[in-house]
Amino acid sequence: MKNVLITGGAGFIGSNFINYILSRKDDWQIVNLDKLTYAGNLENLKSVERNKNYHFFKGDITNRELIDYLFKKYSIKYVINFAAESHVDRSILGSEIFYRTNVIGTNVLLEASRRYNIEKFIQISTDEVYGSLSEEGYFTEETPLSPNSPYSSSKAAADLMALAFHHTYNLPVVITRCSNNYGPYQFPEKLIPLMIINCLNNKKLPVYGDGLNVRDWIYVIDHCKAIELVFEKGKAGEVYNIGASCEMKNIDIVKLILKKLNKSDDLIEFVKDRPGHDRRYAIDSTKIQNELGWKPEFNFESALDYTIEWYIKNKDWWERIISGEYLNYYKKQYGDL
Repeated sequence: MKNVLITGGAGFIGSNFINYILSRKDDWQIVNLDKLTYAGNLENLKSVERNKNYHFFKGDITNRELIDYLFKKYSIKYVINFAAESHVDRSILGSEIFYRTNVIGTNVLLEASRRYNIEKFIQISTDEVYGSLSEEGYFTEETPLSPNSPYSSSKAAADLMALAFHHTYNLPVVITRCSNNYGPYQFPEKLIPLMIINCLNNKKLPVYGDGLNVRDWIYVIDHCKAIELVFEKGKAGEVYNIGASCEMKNIDIVKLILKKLNKSDDLIEFVKDRPGHDRRYAIDSTKIQNELGWKPEFNFESALDYTIEWYIKNKDWWERIISGEYLNYYKKQYGDL
């Protein structure tokens, strides 16, 4: 039995990963630790909550006593760290929590992993640590880190610390850096679910600046399959970029969603660009494809269709979310659209 601590497992990517793994594996015992902040939702994990190999604990990764307790109680030998404050806009509004969770929290996990001699520590990172690209080129694992937001700088700091633990203590750390994810259970502040939900509600679709910022998109299950391969075959001390070679301008995605939902482009409303908005991200995933045999399986348009259908069918899920605290954030970020 593989005893795996998964942090942030009630969030978007973490919950998709847990659902994916437990539908395929019976030799994983998963301990899911999540603080259940605004983006953590146990409804994402309904399908596994009665699984005998699944255990949930509400808590903070900065809590050293709790982390120590979980390592001891469940004989943890693997860690997959999804836990992070992860939204650029929120980091601009207030950065302290990003450093507390993403940097200090990662340090607490690394120290515990070192004490208990774990067999693998996977740090889930982001392509945003590389900064912004011009119109040409791609991020490779050798691209210098050049983060431009409080969020991405906190993730870069965590990555460097994780690699330092490998170098200094020979801790078996592996880092993955992925491009923009989309799919079921994504919190509505992110571009694709925000635009889908606003379309369904006939609300304005806020688009930053000129809408020409480019992102490289990957369906969340392709990401989950890549993490599974890194868990099984990834080499300690290595970084693996994960991307599906699907670059799209933000405005093109917005218009595609409008078209698929038979809505008018009149719903688009350009809003003031966010500070330090990176212009283009694009991932070169040659390394993980050549060394570990991973490749993306999902076509963007078909996976977007599935994602839209999921949000249509799960209205109760997102209606409970877009109330209260989230509405206050939305108004502060985009105004009265």
